[in-house]
Amino acid sequence: MNATKRIIVREEVWAALSSMRKPGMTFSELIEEMIEHEKKRRLVEDIRRIQETEELVEIPL
Repeated sequence: MNATKRIIVREEVWAALSSMRKPGMTFSELIEEMIEHEKKRRLVEDIRRIQETEELVEIPL
């Protein structure tokens, strides 16, 4: 289902988002791209935290 939802943002947030869009890009596409970027950033952050705090054991294959 492809429902349209509205979200309320401040004028300055809308302006900042607008300036980040590539030509022809919808706000939905921009937000999807931002979500994927954040997911990758969090994954890298989690991996670094684990490497720094956990004792890792090599598993022979």
